[in-house]
Amino acid sequence: QVQLVESGGGLVQPGGSLRLSCVASGFTFSSYAMRWYRQAPGKERELVAGITSAGNTFGYADSVKGRFTISRENAKNTVYLQMNSLKPEDTAVYLCNTMWRASPYWGQGTQVTVSS
Repeated sequence: QVQLVESGGGLVQPGGSLRLSCVASGFTFSSYAMRWYRQAPGKERELVAGITSAGNTFGYADSVKGRFTISRENAKNTVYLQMNSLKPEDTAVYLCNTMWRASPYWGQGTQVTVSS
């Protein structure tokens, strides 16, 4: 079955960096687009960034443009989210997503907290 497992979250000071990873299994990873979403308490889930099977990026949220970068490593079935110049408003649970056979699949999420 499709599984997505995120890691790399944690507590970081404003201005710091984190790299999130999402390891996928149960489907042909290299053939599918991948997305990172985030959800903060009391807010709707929002798309942070996506990457096509060919490696083209899309859907960067305006609030993260120029600071976050999505990438993928098909040999490791992994999608990454490099987050630089983090701000307190980036605090959220970050979730990995793919659409497989017309159904959405989600990881369990990884918590990112930006605070001094």
